[in-house]
Formats: sequence, C-alpha cells, structure tokens
Amino acid sequence: MLINKVRTATLQLFILVFLIACGGQESETMRSPSPADLILTNGKIFVADEAFSLVDTLVVTDGLIAAIGDSSLTERFDAEETVNLEGKLVIPGFNDSHTHIRGRPQRYIELSEVTSIEEIQLLIRAKIAEIGEGEWITGYGWSEDELDEGRRPLRLDLDAVSPNNPVILTRAGGHSAVTNSMALQLAEITLETPQPAGGVIEVGEDGMLNGIIRERQNLVGKLVPDSTYEEIIASLEVNLNALLAQGITSITDASKTVEDYEMFEELYQSNELALPRSTLQFQWYDAAAINALNARVGKGDDFLKPGAIKVFADGGFTGPAAYTLEPYVNQGEYRGYLNMPEGVLVNHLNLIHDAGYQMGIHAIGDAAIVLVVNTLADALERNPREDHRHYLNHFSMRPPELTMELMAEHDIHITQQPNFTYTLEGRYAENLDGWRLQHNNPLRGPMDHGITVAISSDILPIGPLVGLYAAVTRKGMTGTVYGEDEAITMEEAIRAYTALGAYLNFEEDKKGTLEVGKFADMILLSEDLLSIDPERIMEVDVEKTWIGGSLVYESDALKRTAP
Repeated sequence: MLINKVRTATLQLFILVFLIACGGQESETMRSPSPADLILTNGKIFVADEAFSLVDTLVVTDGLIAAIGDSSLTERFDAEETVNLEGKLVIPGFNDSHTHIRGRPQRYIELSEVTSIEEIQLLIRAKIAEIGEGEWITGYGWSEDELDEGRRPLRLDLDAVSPNNPVILTRAGGHSAVTNSMALQLAEITLETPQPAGGVIEVGEDGMLNGIIRERQNLVGKLVPDSTYEEIIASLEVNLNALLAQGITSITDASKTVEDYEMFEELYQSNELALPRSTLQFQWYDAAAINALNARVGKGDDFLKPGAIKVFADGGFTGPAAYTLEPYVNQGEYRGYLNMPEGVLVNHLNLIHDAGYQMGIHAIGDAAIVLVVNTLADALERNPREDHRHYLNHFSMRPPELTMELMAEHDIHITQQPNFTYTLEGRYAENLDGWRLQHNNPLRGPMDHGITVAISSDILPIGPLVGLYAAVTRKGMTGTVYGEDEAITMEEAIRAYTALGAYLNFEEDKKGTLEVGKFADMILLSEDLLSIDPERIMEVDVEKTWIGGSLVYESDALKRTAP
C-alpha cells in the first residue's frame, strides 16, 4: 500500500510539473510582442562599443535603443515602422567634437568650394550686384591648396573687382585673411603700421602690402558692421540643419559667447527645422557672465548644453603661426607665436582649472602642446580634480614622448582633426620637414600611449568622411602618405568620431554608441565603410539620419528609388 501511494504521489507530481512546464511554454508562445517605434533589421549595425560589436537588428522605443541583436528581435517587438536595411551599414551619428557653426549675414560669401581666384572674383561681383556698392563683403573658406592658380588670393586680385566695396575674406581654418585696398584704408593699415603682437601684416616681394593678415585679421574685421539678429538666427537654423545630411547628430561648437548661447536657446525653443544636439564652449572673456549662465542652465538639456572653456594657446598652420619647438622650414629662427605671453597663459589655465571648469585648449604646435601639458600636469598635482576631462584641441604636431606620457598619466585628452592631413597638406609640406612632417596630426602614437583621442572636423572640411579617409590612409590631397605608422583602423576611427566625442562632453552614458538605453542617434550609409576600398571612402553617402529614432534626413537618391 505504501509503495502504491508513493507511486501515485510521484505520478501526480510528474503530471503537475509537466502541466506547469507546458503552461509556461504556452504563455511564452502566446505572449504579445512588446510595442516599439522603429526596428532596423537585416543589416550590419556597428555598435561602436569597445568590442566593436556588430549586430543585425536594432529596436527603438521612446527615442532610446531598446534592444540590439539578431533578427529574432523582429518577433519580440511590434514596431510602428520596420526598415529593411538590405545588408547596409548603420553606425552611430557622428559627434563632431570641435567645429564652428554660425549664422551668416547677407554680405557673406561661402568660399569652401571655390577652385580658383577667378571664381572668387565672380562671387564678389555677384555679391556687389546683390547688395550694392559701398557695402562690406565678407567670406570664409578659401584655401590656396585647392585653387587652380596654386597661390593665395591677394589684395590686387580683390581690387580688380571691388574698387568701391571693402572686402575681407578669411582663409579656411580662420587663422588668416585677405583684404582689399579699401578695407586696409578704412582700417588705417599702411606700411608704417607696427606688426601686431601675435600676428603678421604681410608685405609682398614688391615692397607693398599684399592684403594678407595672419592671426590678427580682426584689425580689419572689427570694422564690419554688425548683422541683424534676425538674419543671423535664420541662417544659423539652416546651417545647423545642413549638418544632418553629413550624418552629424551632435556638435561641440568650439568658440561661442554667452550671447550666442542665448541665441541658440531661442532657436532650439522655436526651430522649424530638425537640428543636431549642440554643446557650446565659451572663451573666458567674462567670467561673471559664464558663471551666471551656468547657474541658470546647469547642465542644459539633451539638445543644448554648455561645454568646456575654450582657451587659445597658439596660432595655426595656415599662417603659419603655430608655436613650434624648432623653426619652420626656410624661415630663419621663426617658430610661430603663443596667443598670449607665456606667464599670462599659465596663469589663465590655472585660474580656469581652479574655478572648477573643464577646458578645451587650442594647442597646435609642439612647443604649445608641451607648455600646455606641463601647466595642466602641475595644476592637477597642485589641485587634483577627479575626472576633470581637460583636453587639447588639434594636437597637430606630435610632441616629445615625455609629454604624451604626462597626458596619459593625468588623463589629458585630445580632439584631433585627421582631415587636416588631407586639406592642409600643402601648408605642412611647405612649413615642416622630416619626422615632424610625417607625424602631423598623429593618431596611433597618442592612442598607443593610452590617451583618449576623439576625431572632429574644425570645418576643414566639415564632412566626416574626409576625416575617416585621412585617419585610415594618412594621405594628403596629392595622394602622398604621411607617417603610415600613425594610421588607425576604420573601427577605431568611427568610434573616435562618435563615442569618444560624447565622452569628452561627459555624455558617454547617453550617446555615441548604439547600446541599449542610449539615444537612437544613427545613420545609414550607402556602402560598408568597414570593408570598402579605402580609396572610395569619400564616395560614400549618408542615406538616412535619425535623431532619437526620428528620421531627420533622407538623401534625394534614396527618395527617388523608394517604392
């Protein structure tokens, strides 16, 4: 009897367990898919995490990434929209951690695409016809390396088409400008004018002013009448929106004022066009105003926030005026300039560090880099700050090993522009030689030292694909390879242009990778950057851009082929 009871109880327990198991399987099978807003599937999705993970499918809910994995996710989620990627590559949206986006007045001429001095002259003529004689004309973006004539536009070139309009046209990079005779006359600049501290008023071979002013072009620029608020904010909205076609979903604008921030605030509250997320840096001109703004806005919001304090240590290479350890080629003992006396710069950096602010410091020449790093290291030893995230903008010349060791030891980071190797090739080749020419805009060296190196554009040009191309090929515009040992992989380059830019702004938990819980800021590319012939990188198109899972840009080519 006892044995039968035990057998009966065992059988009953087995049946109960079986029914529970079956019921569990049935409930799992019958469970409704979770709601979602967007699914991207059947593609190659580069997460840009430290493991360089690739997945097939990504799910978005409420602007955030809800899940990543294989195609089985399409059964677990019911989305309002599902996009078949057809094997194409998706990566995080580019985070341009050093750029300059401005609204432009009616007098402005865009020169970033010009290919000849003759074309510049035609644009000036057209602008005079538009706004009339006597009005100032400004412009930005010319580079002698991209002009058919192979030289800079000079005063007489401008005089030929603008005898009655003052003109100042700033070179790409912003470190020099060409002016015409009328502009020089209005600024009262003559051959007798003393050379400005930290800059050069050039004299040509004929002994006359050639119209070029390096680093101190504001001697003329300060005379340009102020633009109206309305034309600037309207233009700013258009220029910010245009970044989405480049796949740029976040920017750090590296030189703004408190008044500029207030304009951005107004724009982001009333914008009609989709805009990228923006972080604005301030120069330390008005500490009281900066402190008051930060007290008012705190850390900002998901679309607009204050960033690091911008400091200019030296000049740039387009002059050239970057501060170097050794003299420039064929320029005697000339080594460029610091932007302010050394003692003033050191005190400036210490003051801002002690005030508790993060700094993004413009340091291009190797001598400037050494001075800035030594100053920061001393400040951090004197007044330690946990997770300060100070960083150098540019880092165009590779400094001594000891300097990079100090940077790694004290967590001093970099936002680098490898696109300079491409677009400024002519400037480097003219002014540098040997090892320092080969190692311009170093990437692998500082990375191997353990330094965080983000990638950004500084609008030379703004398109990220040029930066990716130069980062992995180390090629200039002529096809010459500079320092092949400084090249990095495409995976590293994408991560530096996305995740590490977010890190510099203390936003690595929110964006920069396509990990669960982060903003669904991402782009669809026409071809696979991870496997393409490097020579074709700059031919790749951004086909779609999403911010927070919302489609904010779609290429015309993709629209034409849509069913």
